[in-house]
Amino acid sequence: MSGAATPPDATTFCADLVRSHDFPRYVATLFVPAAERRALLALYAFNVEIVRVRDQVSQPLPGEIRFQWWTDLFSGVVHGSAEGNPVAAELLRAIRDFDLPVEPLSLLVDEHQFDLYNDPMPTMAALEGYLAATSSALFALAARIMGDASDAAEHLARHTGLAQGIAQVIANLPRDSSHRQLFLPQQVLASHGCTMEDVFAGKETPNLHAVLNQLIAEARQHLATALSLLSQVPPSVRPAFLPLSQTRADLDRLSHRGRNPFALQPPSRLRTLWTLWRASRSREFTK
Repeated sequence: MSGAATPPDATTFCADLVRSHDFPRYVATLFVPAAERRALLALYAFNVEIVRVRDQVSQPLPGEIRFQWWTDLFSGVVHGSAEGNPVAAELLRAIRDFDLPVEPLSLLVDEHQFDLYNDPMPTMAALEGYLAATSSALFALAARIMGDASDAAEHLARHTGLAQGIAQVIANLPRDSSHRQLFLPQQVLASHGCTMEDVFAGKETPNLHAVLNQLIAEARQHLATALSLLSQVPPSVRPAFLPLSQTRADLDRLSHRGRNPFALQPPSRLRTLWTLWRASRSREFTK
């Protein structure tokens, strides 16, 4: 008579979640000490849980309820035992062990409420504000876990998150447009004579390519700034920013002439592993 499989512990659960849904960040954790790695995986697993909500609900209200649970957790009001949620248990441990501020975590949840609705992103400033509170905040918290809460680390985190976030907006266009969701700023669309309905219809037009080229140029500027700021944080902290190397590769892939912006073309895991491993040994991240 066979028994039920033993459920994974919370640490393994978080690692598996990040490996499945955010492989570049998972790979980056392979280059840090065990205690910091555990905390990073908890942080990234939390992010995965929040980002996945929009794909797990068909109406906004259930998503709002899930988000409210996390907001209550950060304010000290928990419905049920947080220890029963492996991601929450690990995240609370990381907050305690590394003295992480909860305000950025709560703000990250608040910003992702945008994901639950089909409101278009209005302006480039609005997109940058959204990415600063989500993608950039993750990098800033990761730097804190690695031991650097300086202004230099915050500045680096901001540009890293903006570069990565804009690249992800472009890469996710096929999925988002099929759901009639738009993260491409209306302001940028209008400046190039591109309409939302053309995007939702999957029309590959010169106008749309002009929009994407502008966003790629913006992302490259943030990438260049971030790479120039790496030297201002200690080498021991730089593994938290290794996903920059994947963002650089993603932007190169997304800018290929003739690429169909409505075709999902995720990089292979082997290539991602190679990209981050090579970056981990480069002068950018070690000197």
